[in-house]
Amino acid sequence: MDRVERSAEKIVALFGDIDRPTVETDPDFIAIQDRFIFGEVAYQGNLSDKLRELITLVVLTTSQTLDPVADHVRAALNTDVSPVEIKEAIYQCTPYIGFPKTKQALDQVNKVFRERGIPLPVESQSQVDEETRFEKGLQVQKSIFGDIIDQMHKNAPDNLKHMQNYLSAFCFGDIYTRSGLDLPTREILTLSVLITLGGCESQVKSHIHGNLSVGNSKETLTSVISQCVPYIGFPRTLNALSCLNEVCPEDK
Repeated sequence: MDRVERSAEKIVALFGDIDRPTVETDPDFIAIQDRFIFGEVAYQGNLSDKLRELITLVVLTTSQTLDPVADHVRAALNTDVSPVEIKEAIYQCTPYIGFPKTKQALDQVNKVFRERGIPLPVESQSQVDEETRFEKGLQVQKSIFGDIIDQMHKNAPDNLKHMQNYLSAFCFGDIYTRSGLDLPTREILTLSVLITLGGCESQVKSHIHGNLSVGNSKETLTSVISQCVPYIGFPRTLNALSCLNEVCPEDK
C-alpha cells in the first residue's frame, strides 16, 4: 500500500466513520495532515497503536489542544486501551503541566466515557497513603534514576528541600506508584510531555536516561519522539532527537 491507502485504512481503524467538517473547507490541509500522520508517522518505528494513542493524548493535553482529545480517546478505546489506562495517561501529565490543564483534558475524557456508557469514576489505582507516599515515591524515583536522588535530597539548600520532597512524594509517590500503567510506559509518557513543553532539555535528557534504565531502547525512544512531530512541530522534535543522540550516541 502507498501512504494514501495506508492513511485511509488507519483512520478507519482508529476513528471509524467520524464527521470531519474541515474536509469541506480545507481539503488540501486535511489531505496533507492525514497522509503524513496516518500514512507515514503511524507506521514509523516499533510502537503499537495503543501506545501511539496514549502518547498522542498526553501531547494534546500538554499543549492544551483540547478539541481533538475526545476523538483520540475514542481512538484509544477502539485500539483496546482500557478506560483506566486512558485516565492514568492523563494523570501522568499533572506534575509537569499542573492541575488545571490536566483537569481540562479530563473533562474531555469524561465526556467520551459518558457517551460510551463507561462508569465513572473508574477504579482507583492509588497505591499509597499519607504515611507511605514519600517513601514509596522515593523508592520508585531511585529505581529509575539511582542513588543520585539521595544526593539531591542531601545537597538541596534549606530553602529548596521542600521541592525535593514534593518531587518524591507527589510526582513519584502520588503519580508514578499508581497501577494501571507500567513504569516503562509512564517514563515514555513523561518524556512525551517534556518534549512537548519545549525548553526542558535538561529534564528531557534526565528522562531519556530514565527511559533507558527501565528498559526502553533508543529505537523505541526515537519512535516515541517521532510520533510527536505532527502535534508539536519539527523544532521541538529535532531538539528532543538531539538530546537523545547526546545521551545515547549512534555508535552505542
